[in-house]
Amino acid sequence: MSGTIFLAGATGAIGQRLVPLLLRAGHTVFGTTRSEEKARSLESSGVHPVVVDVFDSGKLARAVSLAKPDAVIHQLTDLPRIIDPTKAADFTARNAHIRREGTAILMQAAVAAGVKRVIAQSIAWAYAPGNEPCDEAMPLDLRAPEPRLTSVSGVIALESAVLGHPGSVTGIVLRYGHLYGPGTGTDMPGTSPTVHVDAAACAAMLAIQTGTHGIYNIADSGLAVTSAKAIRTLGWSADFRL
Repeated sequence: MSGTIFLAGATGAIGQRLVPLLLRAGHTVFGTTRSEEKARSLESSGVHPVVVDVFDSGKLARAVSLAKPDAVIHQLTDLPRIIDPTKAADFTARNAHIRREGTAILMQAAVAAGVKRVIAQSIAWAYAPGNEPCDEAMPLDLRAPEPRLTSVSGVIALESAVLGHPGSVTGIVLRYGHLYGPGTGTDMPGTSPTVHVDAAACAAMLAIQTGTHGIYNIADSGLAVTSAKAIRTLGWSADFRL
């Protein structure tokens, strides 16, 4: 069943692969970007572009309200295309800021607009060590050193915001493995857990119509995490490719 989707982060690595899936399924897509140039590209692909910064709460709230979406998909990040480990503290802090404050603002806009389903990007490598493969009930790594602790804390804030309205908003958190594939900067899987960007996009697509309130690991089969819940509940497959 098609509907209207508000895709926050439509030009990111997952967003670029998700847009054609949404359009192919007949959804009307409103996609955000901070770039006028990228907005033109979105429009040419069939997306209604929304030029907005997530931290502009008033403009974002108006945009979500005008779109009247059936679901909001949160794929916002603030990461460099090429990861330089020597600058990890800087980009980890920026990305955690998006996860904390950005997610809170987006959720506020979604709730105000009466959105009933929110799907959000999280990560599958924030678990505390031990007990692998980790399922969604395993604790996160709250004893991690910096800058990992900043990242884990941002994940907790994001997930708490998305899952914080049970009964009124079905919140679905997708804990993705490390991305590989088109637009990610690497063609091959690296450090486990991993997931191909197309399979990651597919999980968000599936979550529009199915899946109950909660958290789902989205990763290739391996020793780090198990995605059995997503396979069973969402009908997801790590083998999906565009």
